[in-house]
Amino acid sequence: MIQRIEGRRQVMTTKLYETDFAQWAVAQADHLRNEEYAELDLNNLIEEIESMGASQRSELHKRLMRILEHMLKITCEPESSAVGKWQKTILTQRLQLAHLLKTNYTLRSQIDTFVDDAYQAARLLAAAGSVCVVEDFSASCPWPAEQLLDLNFSVAKQ
Repeated sequence: MIQRIEGRRQVMTTKLYETDFAQWAVAQADHLRNEEYAELDLNNLIEEIESMGASQRSELHKRLMRILEHMLKITCEPESSAVGKWQKTILTQRLQLAHLLKTNYTLRSQIDTFVDDAYQAARLLAAAGSVCVVEDFSASCPWPAEQLLDLNFSVAKQ
């Protein structure tokens, strides 16, 4: 009888996960808070926690890629009328990246591992949207991570 009740509870919890994620998340937090471990929907909870980590890494990659893309565009077309817009995009991405890294210390310590991949993608994007070709850009990122995050660093001619 106990197994049948536990099985029914698991089905109900999984159904809630599928139909009302917000309510499911609140229920899981309540179970954790109240140390009701047997009530947890462990399979879906594990999946969501892993997904959160992947989401944060993906956001880091996208923001670095966007910063690098616009830095490359500026180096390629320093006299373009779009330089001001590109600089604003860089600043916006840096501010959002600073917030992400403030709340995710492990990502900050791993940022160098993300820069190379982001740079390779940024080269393609920058070339697609400018007069430069991929080969005009260095094969490896010319800027250290510290400069990519520095709110005051600019590649634009002053």
